[in-house]
Amino acid sequence: MAVQDEPEAVPAEVDHDAGAPRKAMTIGAVCKALEQEFPDISISKIRYLEDQKLLAPRRTPGGYRLYSGNDVQRLRTILRLQRDEFLPLRVIRQELASGRAGNDVAPSAGDGAGGGAGAGSGAARRKRSPSVTAPSSGALYSLDDVIEETRAEPRLVSELEEYGVIKGEIRAGTKYFDETEREIVRAVTELARYGVGGRNLRAFRTSADREAALLQQILAPALRSRNAKRRKEAIEALENLAAVTTHLKHLLLIRDLRKIVS
Repeated sequence: MAVQDEPEAVPAEVDHDAGAPRKAMTIGAVCKALEQEFPDISISKIRYLEDQKLLAPRRTPGGYRLYSGNDVQRLRTILRLQRDEFLPLRVIRQELASGRAGNDVAPSAGDGAGGGAGAGSGAARRKRSPSVTAPSSGALYSLDDVIEETRAEPRLVSELEEYGVIKGEIRAGTKYFDETEREIVRAVTELARYGVGGRNLRAFRTSADREAALLQQILAPALRSRNAKRRKEAIEALENLAAVTTHLKHLLLIRDLRKIVS
């Protein structure tokens, strides 16, 4: 039996902030409104998020979904947290419950929603979180490029190489760094303002190595599988595990820091 499309014409709702009527949106209209920023959005994906109790649009007497402006903003926040921070749904649910709002999740640099005159400042300058599966753009940066873009001290970059935090690669006699290593330098430059040097970062590197080894141990058989479907599922699980462990580390750090200031 064919699925009946939801109607385009829907009753108006009142925008209490502006005091003017505003038309609620059908699921199809919501999908169309978000497809520029999220090309892979689909009606079935929106329905799945509702099934997971992340969305709760109101229903007409005929059972059609109607999305308010707040519903659409909440959906945009969920999609950005999935895409940019690679958070699993259970963590996203916690973020939303704690008051995480759409204004706290800026569109990634280069997204249509992040363009315009203000794209070079503030939240619009946020970088998309790197993924273990998504390849980088392939861009490489010389030492001079890295120093110019991150404002790092050359001595600090040398320390990071010495302690194995970044490695780079030699091409035609010149050392180059990829995007991830450039962003590592940028992050360490921020830490350096508080007196954190290369030798202090060995603890971070050791911790990252141990976590990577643990996740590899958990998923190694599936990641080595010749079954394409099983390998794909393992890679998705790896992304989720990476997000969860990052969230866990943050919670543990906050807990311990609260003890310091209490």
